[in-house]
Amino acid sequence: MGEIYNNICNATAKGEKLLAVLIDPDKFILENTERFIEKVNCSKANFILVGGSTVDDNATDALVKELKMHTSLPVIIFPGDITQITDRADALLFLSLISGRNPEYLIGKHVQSVSKIRATKLELISTGYILIENGKETAVQRITGTTPMPRTQVQNIIDTAKAGELLGMKLIYLEAGSGALHPITPEIIQGVKQELNIPLIVGGGIKSAKQLEEAYGSGADIVVIGTAFEEDERFFDELLK
Repeated sequence: MGEIYNNICNATAKGEKLLAVLIDPDKFILENTERFIEKVNCSKANFILVGGSTVDDNATDALVKELKMHTSLPVIIFPGDITQITDRADALLFLSLISGRNPEYLIGKHVQSVSKIRATKLELISTGYILIENGKETAVQRITGTTPMPRTQVQNIIDTAKAGELLGMKLIYLEAGSGALHPITPEIIQGVKQELNIPLIVGGGIKSAKQLEEAYGSGADIVVIGTAFEEDERFFDELLK
């Protein structure tokens, strides 16, 4: 068990809630890194996730290099494609899109990534990734050619998450998508959490401290904030240490 995953499990066992800030290299201005990360360092954030559905070659590597110069927080790759893998990061979420049935995103991309990962020292964290509809089409949906799970099919979402755990996933990630109109509902989060014996990540559509606390209160162990910070950095002021 790697250090980062071990820390997540220890925090979860203690009932501690964790926060991750997601940065999309394609939407982030590299020159703003120092100022932005100063706000992240002063917040309650425990991790930085880096990745996006479509990212230019070398953009992830350049961003992670810059981030590591300004923070001691773990930087974890949240890959949309194998081109986003960089040894400059601390860990990589080895995502399998278990909500879809496209073999490329269930196992195909993973096989392609092995030769690249083999040459790194990245901590790999196997993660079952579940995309849930949020009221609009997401980039993940377009790129992967998969359909999000309907919000109304709560039991199917719960069963999918549990199947991911039984397959050996170390984390389950419930994702509404970047800029989601609706975050994951408390009913879904609570139902999934009650079935799992592994940590639960929730992201997409969380744009206020109230929604953040609602996700935590429903059972999320890690909440990911992305678009809210991109649209209004004053959100950091609500999340000071």
